[in-house]
Amino acid sequence: MTIFTKIINGEIPADIVYEDKHCLAFRDVSRQAPTHVLLIPRKPIESLDHLTPDDSVLMGHLLMTVPEVAKTLGISDGYRTVINTGEHGGQSVFHLHIHILAGRNLTWPPG
Repeated sequence: MTIFTKIINGEIPADIVYEDKHCLAFRDVSRQAPTHVLLIPRKPIESLDHLTPDDSVLMGHLLMTVPEVAKTLGISDGYRTVINTGEHGGQSVFHLHIHILAGRNLTWPPG
């Protein structure tokens, strides 16, 4: 069980900014920008590499939810989304999640 599963189950508190029956978004405690939110599916999926064809609708929902979360947060001047996959891709919690970063000029290339 990951820390994200514990947040979904209400076992660990989180600053939740959005939720519906498929996903929830909460502020990252280790933020990398003034606004840093994680959007996670309620379904435990380890990473992009573990998606199945049955997850297509859920992934579409997650991506369609990102702008809704950004609007909820008052982000109007742009944001970056990041999905880390695997240890070498920078994934540290093995529950699929989308980082939503904003509040400063995000340069390229990233980290």
